[in-house]
Amino acid sequence: MSNDLIAKTAIDRRLAEIITPVIEDLGFELVRVRLQGGKTATLQIMADRPEGGINVDDCGDISVAVSATLDVEDPLEDPYHLEVSSPGIDRPLTRMKDFETFEGYEAKLETNQSIDGRKRWKGVLAGVEGDEVLLNIEENGEVQTIGLNFDWLSDAKLVLTDELIREMLRQKKEAGVEIDHLDESAFDEIETEDDNETAANGRADAKE
Repeated sequence: MSNDLIAKTAIDRRLAEIITPVIEDLGFELVRVRLQGGKTATLQIMADRPEGGINVDDCGDISVAVSATLDVEDPLEDPYHLEVSSPGIDRPLTRMKDFETFEGYEAKLETNQSIDGRKRWKGVLAGVEGDEVLLNIEENGEVQTIGLNFDWLSDAKLVLTDELIREMLRQKKEAGVEIDHLDESAFDEIETEDDNETAANGRADAKE
């Protein structure tokens, strides 16, 4: 794994190695994995369908399968809380294909090294070219396209806009999540598992 977008730390990368085939066998893709510290650590797994759109039942299926695999592999010595979620509306961009899929949408990017005196960038995604992510940014009243090497990225996420909300709503409907009215909580289904008991997190509020 060439950068920190999917898995940031050594343990994150180890977990990603274990989790990825499990998720892919179910027909999904790993978007991001993070082990967060605390009194009881939280293992956050973000997944999606290859074509986009994942619902709370999907998160539940992933949670059960991943939990069973982690019980066997046992990569973590201390107790932890498992949390499986969709990417949400203003989703992180972690794979090269994400920057193609969301071409035309606004995004915030951060680099792990200073480029022309800056590490933070905001603009409209303009696809990819070779190993570079293209971004249209406004400088001195003019729009210019810059290229950032994918390996330089330390963080990247979409910016919440009306256009993006409409697209995510369309994907959710195609995934079978019926939403009577726009409610951001409906886009952030989370399935949690702690001590082998699965429960829906309070943010998992897909409307029926």
